[in-house]
Amino acid sequence: MTDTVEKLSKDLKQFAIARNWEQYHTPKNLSMALIAEAAELVEHFQWLTPEESQAIRGEKHKEIGYEMADIFIYLLRMAEQMDIDLMKVTREKMAINESRFPPAEKVQPES
Repeated sequence: MTDTVEKLSKDLKQFAIARNWEQYHTPKNLSMALIAEAAELVEHFQWLTPEESQAIRGEKHKEIGYEMADIFIYLLRMAEQMDIDLMKVTREKMAINESRFPPAEKVQPES
């Protein structure tokens, strides 16, 4: 069986319902939880050079993945609570960005 964003969102909703957490999963609370998890993700990269941040492996790499999963979970829960189709609005936003930021012939490196 193929996993989809829609199936994952439904599974997350059932997980919350089974634990009586639905009452706490309001857009306000979920957005606050999401930003807290984003801060936990940032902690893994604080004080690293760009090169060090790209070379992370092993247990720390796994921990970063879990932080990213936490962010994704809260984002999916919030989208479900607000009846927002993330795939649809992401495609719409990509189209907006494509018109706002046309491809450059050559990107100049920072000095």
